[in-house]
Amino acid sequence: MMTDGYSTYKKKDDICDDVCGQEVSRMSRIRCMMQSLDLRTFIILFVIIPSGFVGIYFHGQKLTYFLRPLWQSPPKPFIPIPHYYHENVSMASLCEIHGWKLREYPRRVYDAVLFNNEIDMLTIRWKELYPYITQFVLLESYSTFTSIPKPHFFAINQERFDFVKPRLTYATIPGGSRKGKNPFVEEAYQRVAVDRLLRIAGIEDDDLLIMSDIDEIPSGHTIDLLRWCDGSPPIMHLNLNNYLYSFEFNLDHDSWRASVHKYEKGRTRYAHYRQTDYLFADSGWHCSFCFRKISDFVFKMKAYSHSDRVRFRHYLDPKRIQNVICNGDDLYDMLPEEYTFRDIIGKMGPIPHSYSAVHLPSYLLNHADEYKYLLPGNCVRETG
Repeated sequence: MMTDGYSTYKKKDDICDDVCGQEVSRMSRIRCMMQSLDLRTFIILFVIIPSGFVGIYFHGQKLTYFLRPLWQSPPKPFIPIPHYYHENVSMASLCEIHGWKLREYPRRVYDAVLFNNEIDMLTIRWKELYPYITQFVLLESYSTFTSIPKPHFFAINQERFDFVKPRLTYATIPGGSRKGKNPFVEEAYQRVAVDRLLRIAGIEDDDLLIMSDIDEIPSGHTIDLLRWCDGSPPIMHLNLNNYLYSFEFNLDHDSWRASVHKYEKGRTRYAHYRQTDYLFADSGWHCSFCFRKISDFVFKMKAYSHSDRVRFRHYLDPKRIQNVICNGDDLYDMLPEEYTFRDIIGKMGPIPHSYSAVHLPSYLLNHADEYKYLLPGNCVRETG
């Protein structure tokens, strides 16, 4: 009996060996392969490798950003220009302390912006700058940078801006004709259109031109200083305090894309990238994604040039967005865009809450009830 049983077992094993060595069905091959795998190989093939692919799919962008110091060098550092100001110091003294000279009369100043849907931020911006601006220039498109159709939000709300109408050059542009292209192409197209609009508005050589997004707000006293003083560089970037969601979350002090130019016909081009090494310290505020309604967050996430960061549909979930705002987290679940491991690690995690509302735009504080959502301690947004 023992011998017969052993013989039977060997026969079955021999049959399997024969089958695995011949052309057989796919399922038979898989069964044979599985028989030859040990536990360690099984774990590597069916647990570790698939988990790696899943991790790369969900967190590959984080890994890329974390390793950024290995594949990209930091940009050339700016040349900082100290900024002196106090409301009780005369303009002549302020010009002198900067090493500049007081003019006999102030330069004309043009403030040019591309408009999407930031009604509140535009109001705060224009109220801050109104005393110092010769002409406000605004361009609005029928579509976003990602070719999403949209109404003319400015035209719909134009009664809110009656105070600038005598000084406003406003135009619309079709947009959307470059659907399917890189959204930065559409953005560049609209910025070229601003150049044309500035000429229509009557800008001339040596006038000051502010180039910035609507949520990059120069302080009024900064622009007043630059229009009254001779001797500043012809182009200066503005170093703005960088806020996210509201003035409760002070991300850093490193916003620099806003700039002021002494206009030169044929040379000055409206742009939003680095154009000089000079950076004028503490020149205003950058309040990114500072919206009243959750729906505005969703709209911008899908509409602006970095819409590719919406990698998963749940990023647009209103409940998630509300939690992100109140926690000071990143809307796109991204790591900080920095160039050294020290800076990346230092900025990881939620933005600390700030309870200071000192030195913010005066119109915001004078209308605190209307813009309460922008002030510390008021992170809950309207859902509409």
